[in-house]
Amino acid sequence: MIRRAFMTTVAAATLAAGLAPGLATAQEVTLRLHQFLPPVATVPAKILKPWASEVEAASDGRIKIEHYDSMTLGGKPPELIDQAIDGVADIVMTVVGYTPGRYPKTEVFELPFMMTNPVATSMAFQDLVETDLQDGEYKDVKVLGAWVHGPGVIHADKPILSVEDMKGVKMRGPTRVINDMLKELGAVPVGMPLPAIPEALSKGVVNGTVIPWEVTPAIRLAELSNNHTEFTGDQALYTATIIMVMNKAKYDSMPDDLKAVLDAQSGMKLSEFAAQVMWDADAPAREIAVKNGNTINALSEAEVAKFKEKAGPVTDRWIADMEAKSIDGAALIEQAKDLIKKHGG
Repeated sequence: MIRRAFMTTVAAATLAAGLAPGLATAQEVTLRLHQFLPPVATVPAKILKPWASEVEAASDGRIKIEHYDSMTLGGKPPELIDQAIDGVADIVMTVVGYTPGRYPKTEVFELPFMMTNPVATSMAFQDLVETDLQDGEYKDVKVLGAWVHGPGVIHADKPILSVEDMKGVKMRGPTRVINDMLKELGAVPVGMPLPAIPEALSKGVVNGTVIPWEVTPAIRLAELSNNHTEFTGDQALYTATIIMVMNKAKYDSMPDDLKAVLDAQSGMKLSEFAAQVMWDADAPAREIAVKNGNTINALSEAEVAKFKEKAGPVTDRWIADMEAKSIDGAALIEQAKDLIKKHGG
């Protein structure tokens, strides 16, 4: 009887230890991060994976982040946002404009010649997320970070030395606003996600593309387009908005201390870090094209002014589009410019 009572007591104590909050093993969370770029690209290799490592270390290993590059969880890049909403993935990184018109206020940062400095513009984007867009356009997800890439560059199979040279060129663009700009400049815009660029160029579906330098090595662009056009001055032809978001239910289910860990490594810290890394990667990527013997043309300020004038109607149309959505587009443009200046742009 004594032995039975002792064993019963031990069993009860063991069970209690397994259930008691103070004695139980701390809860662990595994998060699946899904995105469209190959693992060698700048964003996954130098932003997402280092960020994930920081999160894991800060959580003492209680947060585990699994990386699914190149759409290995299935679907296509335009479906990534919905995968985060529906829980197909816990976290996704994507270009906002892959879902045209769905996040209209975000488009303000993609307007022609809006960006001056990619870090300042990224922080301005993140600022607007925190004060407006998280509870507005992005209410269905938890935004972890928002940023933009460095100055957009024109890559083509012929030299683009003037705005007149854009006429009739089939040019791949990433978003609605940027495609509208390409059309206004005289090109024939072809919308497609970045992974489709190599095949489209090799098969002649497009004659060129607009993307920043940093991502060109990942798709071996220097071998596919041997003419590159850069814009001088303090404003870039364009940039595209990038966002990393999380399934809301998954975030809400995490213990408060792990939410705090995730939050501390995200937000403005992630935005500034991601933008700087992408911008820093422009120069070595550009050097690959130089070593390949490609032609890099830097437009004069006078020629850039012609591009800016030609692209002007894009902004006018965007303001009219926003008005139809009951959004004061003109005021939003001024707000975006003020935020960029606030953050040093």
